[in-house]
Amino acid sequence: MTTDPQRNVQASFSLDESGAITVDWVVLSAAVIGLGMVVLLPVAFSADSSASGIANYISNLKVGYGND
Repeated sequence: MTTDPQRNVQASFSLDESGAITVDWVVLSAAVIGLGMVVLLPVAFSADSSASGIANYISNLKVGYGND
């Protein structure tokens, strides 16, 4: 029975768990950034509409001397 050296290399590579820790940090950072974007997009749009409503309310206020 003969063994294929390429198959041994592939099996050894796929079972090896001593990779660079930077890969883990890249994946973790991408997940955190993606989650942050998912959370911030709805907040940004609601804050913009709230700011417009407040600006409209303030612009209609009568402020100062002599304004009735």
